[in-house]
Amino acid sequence: QVQLVESGGGLVQAGGSLRLSCAASGHTFSSYDMGWFRQVPGKEREFVAAIRWSGAITYKTERYTDSVKGRFTISRDNAKNTVYLQMNSLRPEDTALYYCAASRGGTTWFPSQSSRYDYWGQGTQVTVSS
Repeated sequence: QVQLVESGGGLVQAGGSLRLSCAASGHTFSSYDMGWFRQVPGKEREFVAAIRWSGAITYKTERYTDSVKGRFTISRDNAKNTVYLQMNSLRPEDTALYYCAASRGGTTWFPSQSSRYDYWGQGTQVTVSS
């Protein structure tokens, strides 16, 4: 069982930055693929970014949805059992509830498919004002 707790959300002006954190319980954090998703009321949950587990052999270890490429960066600190989402140049359309998710790492990776993730946090709200 993995428990995920997000933090770092808040209200920021357009063009500003926030760093989201997701702290995971357990001793096997490095073996999980981690992802960030977001959701606004009335819409489906949307993939934002993902990072591969530490033992994966893959050409690229990070994935981003097109709308955040060049602005957001996902990273992980396995010693702290934490994954981060650095968000720069924020836009009003980035406003959403941001969720952290964990998927048991393996040989295949489907970073943008929410159904592939086994554990989810409660979310942290990000609001970007224009």
